[in-house]
This record gives sequence, C-alpha cells and structure tokens, in this order.
Amino acid sequence: MKKVLTIAALVMALSACSGQQANTQAEPVNVSSLGKSEITDVRVADAMPTYPRRGASIERGFVHQPPLIPHKAEYAITTKKNKCLSCHFPAKMKATPIDKSHLLATGKLNNIYYNCSQCHVPQAENKQQLVENDFSNQ
Repeated sequence: MKKVLTIAALVMALSACSGQQANTQAEPVNVSSLGKSEITDVRVADAMPTYPRRGASIERGFVHQPPLIPHKAEYAITTKKNKCLSCHFPAKMKATPIDKSHLLATGKLNNIYYNCSQCHVPQAENKQQLVENDFSNQ
C-alpha cells in the first residue's frame, strides 16, 4: 500500500513539474447565423399581420390539415389552464368548436389534444414566407 502511495505522489510531482499547462482560453469562433449584419443595422419592420374578417376561415392547403387559426394565438396554454378552450370548447360555443375527434365519449377533452398550438398555427393573410415555398395542393 505504501509503495502505491509513493508511486502516485511521484506521478503527481512529475506532472506538476513538466512545464505543460492546460490551455484555459478558448479560441475565438466565427459564427454566421442569419446573415452577416451588425446589431446596429436598422431594417424596415415587417408589415402588421392581417387576419380574415370574423366568421371567415383560411382555406386548408391539403386534406386532413389541422385548421389554421385565423386570429392571434397569444393565449397561454399551461398544465393548469388552456385559454383556447374558453372559447372553442363545444359547451361554450363562442367560436368554432373543437372537432369531435378531440373529445372522449364522456364529452371531456382527450388530453392528448390539450396543447392546441402543437398542430394549429396562426396564419395571417399577408404573412411573409420564412423560406421559399412553391407548394401546390393541385
């Protein structure tokens, strides 16, 4: 046991005297994300989104597409409350009710559909495309 401790102490002493020090300074990295513009650059703001008039819906682009949300969707969805259900639950009937496929036989919401914004997204009529898109449902 004494021999093992002596060897360990000798190894530590030699490594401390070797003159090699770990490089604690990271090399600078050049990152180019969404273009090469300085933070001080000013650009024209995007147009304010316009949504369909009340009662109109946005046409779906393909079969079985979840309906697009024709209004702002800044409502909180937390584990305790889903603000979307305050208008869209069938018993409330203030707006287009959620589809029957989202309900259990008891009439309660099937919790796998609790997070509405997982499938449904807001879509303004004049929203700018983030990427080039030539999709056609024809």
